[in-house]
Amino acid sequence: MKIVTWNINGIRTFRSGIKNALDSLDADIICVQETKVTRDLLDERTAIVDGYNSYFSFSRGRSGYSGVATYCKDSATPFAAEEGLTGLLTCHEGAVRCYGDQAEFSSEELQLLDNEGRAVITQHRIMCQDKERTVTVINVYCPRADPEKPERKQFKLQFYKLLQCRAEALLKDGSHVIVLGDINTSHRQMDHCDPKDIEDFNENPGRKWLNSFLHMGKQEEKSIEDEPDEDSEISLTDSIHSGKFVDTFRYFHPTRTNAFTCWSTLTGARQTNYGTRIDYIFADCQLAEEQFEAADIMPEVEGSDHCPVWGKMSCSLVPSSKPPPLCTRYLPEFAGKQQKLSRFFVKVDQKPIQSELGEALPGSQEEEETRENLNPVGAGKKRLLTSDTALPKGKKAKMVKASLKPQGSLLNFFKPKLTNVPSTKDVCEKTLSPCEVASSQSSQRASIVGEENLSVTSTVPETTEPVLEDSTKLLTTEENNKQVVRKQLTSQPSGGKPEPKKGASSVFWKSVLHGPPPPPPCKVHGEPCVLRTVKKEGPNMGKQFFVCCRPQGHVSNPEARCNFFMWVEKGK
Repeated sequence: MKIVTWNINGIRTFRSGIKNALDSLDADIICVQETKVTRDLLDERTAIVDGYNSYFSFSRGRSGYSGVATYCKDSATPFAAEEGLTGLLTCHEGAVRCYGDQAEFSSEELQLLDNEGRAVITQHRIMCQDKERTVTVINVYCPRADPEKPERKQFKLQFYKLLQCRAEALLKDGSHVIVLGDINTSHRQMDHCDPKDIEDFNENPGRKWLNSFLHMGKQEEKSIEDEPDEDSEISLTDSIHSGKFVDTFRYFHPTRTNAFTCWSTLTGARQTNYGTRIDYIFADCQLAEEQFEAADIMPEVEGSDHCPVWGKMSCSLVPSSKPPPLCTRYLPEFAGKQQKLSRFFVKVDQKPIQSELGEALPGSQEEEETRENLNPVGAGKKRLLTSDTALPKGKKAKMVKASLKPQGSLLNFFKPKLTNVPSTKDVCEKTLSPCEVASSQSSQRASIVGEENLSVTSTVPETTEPVLEDSTKLLTTEENNKQVVRKQLTSQPSGGKPEPKKGASSVFWKSVLHGPPPPPPCKVHGEPCVLRTVKKEGPNMGKQFFVCCRPQGHVSNPEARCNFFMWVEKGK
């Protein structure tokens, strides 16, 4: 059995398709975080993947925010699934249940903690040494403690407490438990590229919670003793040993350094491996010791600011014969359920269709399109009314006939008088039958009516030229006239006024609009700097500055960016 967790930073970023991405991970259970998709934006291609069954949790408050999903191969179909940690979002059979003691949380707190779509729980049957057991997989995307918002720090700690309460309750109920996902806290100094305030590193509330949640083996204890500048008294307190779960990566790699799972994309820190390890697979101590064979990270897999983390167990999965009700294929929008028959027998009043359409789609483009589709002739009459006053009374009917014809080229309205060309009437009468002559004359009159408003007359009909001995000559003459008109239009675009020179125009606009200032070279590398803008709220909001163009890295790394910084002066 193989399990993978990955913060994908938007499920719609899978350019090669969701199925190809899942297949490339080659795992039985794939847990993704930060899907950034709400239920109204979830499409069928993402929700229903061939060979998999999926379970989603969506943010209720913000669109394009948070969200987690668990994809299980059909051979790993769970027998129970549930959204959230509190149980408030569960109103169906096939739920996981077992919520633990939530007395320290108010009902309002519980609702808020599950309102952002941060947890999906699936429960599976596994075979361990010929014994069938249960394993519960808790897929979480823990909140980030925004320094600008103190209330989010408390929200994060409350989420940690609720997560621990639920996980330990399931464990006490007899199920093995795996907690995995983006925990948003680096546990130890070696899990951080450049830990600040080393003396107070373990005083971080998130790390204190991890110390109480996790249990450390002897190898991990020894590695902590060997860490430089580590306060051994703080690290080896009893609270660290009281945890009921194991960090599987550190269980197999207790001393590995520079093993990170998240990097800043803004500074290009992945190029220099300047990151943190905040994505984990936690397993209860017995499961980790008896069933886990390996665990590792996959920094070579790109596509997000995080990389996947995987764990492999010796036990095998026993699939359920039917997915639980939370499965996305059962959602009404994907299940293909027929609507009620009564919807197809609604009495419709034909008279007020126009007014009802206007109320349903006020001021929308769809309203105009629907009206034209319902009554296209009426729409045409409305357009004619605007031009009726510009035409003599006797010519209205002719205008209607001309408007029903296919519109020709714009150049047909700018044909100059032709000289030394036999009259079209004479040419046509010599070669065409009387019926064809009448048709040609009618078409010609309609064309002339349409051209009167432009004060340009033409004796060349818009219909296709007859095949005559002089037809080649006529066509050649007409083409030459078209070329003359094109030259006149090009040379005098604004009523005969000469077109200004392009050079003068560009000089004028350059004097008015100043481009960005030229980047100065950084003092260490001598390379052109990059321009940045302050987006953090405060007195410097919106100000621009220059920094070194190289990716962020440790100060000891010569390939990393230097500390060059320069504000952009006002007026430049």
